[in-house]
Amino acid sequence: MSDGEAAIEAAALRLLARREYARAELRSRLVRQSGFAAEAVDAVLTSLEGRGYLSDARYREARMRSRAARGQGPVRVAQDWRASGAGDDRVLLAEVDWLARARQVLQKRFGEQAPGDAKEWARRARFLQGRGFPPDLIRKALAGEDFFADGE
Repeated sequence: MSDGEAAIEAAALRLLARREYARAELRSRLVRQSGFAAEAVDAVLTSLEGRGYLSDARYREARMRSRAARGQGPVRVAQDWRASGAGDDRVLLAEVDWLARARQVLQKRFGEQAPGDAKEWARRARFLQGRGFPPDLIRKALAGEDFFADGE
């Protein structure tokens, strides 16, 4: 390994020590910000992939888990997953208890107090919808706070 490749690898490992990166994102960062030659960067990144330090699949999975932990719902997480070029998202989406996540998001935003009227219930439903939760999950998360159950 030449001195240039050693410097590229050291820079790449410094970045990877902080968080996961997609190959394209890491390549862009090394070429643009550090000024390394693109061909040398590609060779080093291939080596890092072979040794397991760099993985696009691991990056996408970490990103999906991060979005779910930040309170985004399954619709938004799946949309981001597909936009990242990943394949099937059903396995990873099934690992999260989305109903519990929706209730946590509601509690964090609105506290323990139940909505006082239908207008407040609708406001909370819109909030969850904006976060990427589907309507059936929103109804379940707001169960016990449903002002429309008797009127329909």
